[in-house]
Amino acid sequence: MSQFVNSTIEGKNFSAVQVGKWEDLLQYKNGNPFKAPGKVFLKDDLQCTGMEVSLNVFPPGISMSFYHKHRENEELYIFVKGQGEFKIDDEILEIKEGTVIRVAQEGERIWRNNSSEPLYFICIQAKADTLEESNIEDGIRLNKSVEWLEK
Repeated sequence: MSQFVNSTIEGKNFSAVQVGKWEDLLQYKNGNPFKAPGKVFLKDDLQCTGMEVSLNVFPPGISMSFYHKHRENEELYIFVKGQGEFKIDDEILEIKEGTVIRVAQEGERIWRNNSSEPLYFICIQAKADTLEESNIEDGIRLNKSVEWLEK
């Protein structure tokens, strides 16, 4: 368990972590080769095999300090609270709660929080062009009745 995870639960076919409240993410400094405040990578703690996931917070007035792109991975950004701007190549998009952006690996990207409130988002990174079936086609319906144990 990394220093960024409060608790981990592992089962035969799952792993789950608790990292705490969104508001507390700024206490974390995670990343290689640089330390990024407000960023928690979850791949190792969750034992992900096909994606990287990070939880992120940008305080008011903060911007990425560099453009970046990827060799093989596309990224999905899910903005859960706050607002700002996201630049892909030469196009600037307004971002706010509920905005979801997919960026192809060759897209040059940068974003900023130009508001007076924190900007919270999830970033999911996966190898581009590897999804062979949509989730509905990959799913297998089980002939098993639904039962919940009441506490």
